[in-house]
Amino acid sequence: MKRIFTIAIGSMLLISSCTVIRQGEVGVKRRLGKIDPVYVEQGPKGYNLFTTTILKVPTRAMNIEVKPDLPSKEGLTIRSEISILYRIKPEAAPKIVQTIGLNYESEVILPVFRSSAADITAKFLAKDMHSGERAQIEQAISKQMTEILEPKGFIIDNVLLKSIKLPEGLARTIEEKLQAEQDAQRMEFVKEREKRDAERRIIEAEGKKEIARIQAEGEKNAAIIQAEARKRMFEIEAEGKANATIIEALAVKKANDTINKTLTPSILKLRQIEAFRSLSNSNNSKLVITDGKTPFLTLPDKF
Repeated sequence: MKRIFTIAIGSMLLISSCTVIRQGEVGVKRRLGKIDPVYVEQGPKGYNLFTTTILKVPTRAMNIEVKPDLPSKEGLTIRSEISILYRIKPEAAPKIVQTIGLNYESEVILPVFRSSAADITAKFLAKDMHSGERAQIEQAISKQMTEILEPKGFIIDNVLLKSIKLPEGLARTIEEKLQAEQDAQRMEFVKEREKRDAERRIIEAEGKKEIARIQAEGEKNAAIIQAEARKRMFEIEAEGKANATIIEALAVKKANDTINKTLTPSILKLRQIEAFRSLSNSNNSKLVITDGKTPFLTLPDKF
């Protein structure tokens, strides 16, 4: 029975002298009050319960939300809500525990933040914290905190101005100013749009005018071309008629020349005799005048 009790006590002591270092954290071993400079990595770790303690330090990204009152350049107090995103370097965890302790947020990070934020915002006007200058303020605070805290083993990932509450009168003035600027921009946009519309109408009018001019010029050129075409047709027609007359005259002349060449005196006499014979066969009265040399052959009795 005594042996079983001893085994049970030993098992309890063995289990209690084990711990597990999870993801996003490291262990810092403290033996007899002295900090081991080498951090303990993730996984199950055993230690001497009577002489050693393992402290767990988170190394994942941590978020601190604060609501400080920030000074402005003109001396106003600005209510704000800010998030500080930071991490601890794993290799710096033993030094942080040894020199600062586990309350490093309240002991170091927040005091450095308040000092840096006051130094930076005092250089800006209150309206700048509520406008596009916000990102510049965030970067400036983060940079100044990094310069102080990084040598101590802290990494400042970001400083975010989540909300800024300006004094009521200033907020109303800024809103009125922004509204006036928006109205001015709107009027400028309307003015620019009307200007573009006017330019477009001018271009359209000039385009229509140019189209009308080109159309009139085209119609004029078409009329000139048609007149020249008709004139040319008349000229060709007249030239054709003249050529036809010339050809016809040449043909008649050639025919007459051919006939003249073929008409001999004997043929002419024969043609005269045939003509008189035709006349003699007619029943009508006739008066024939000749040169006295033309022969009359076989005239009818009644003649």
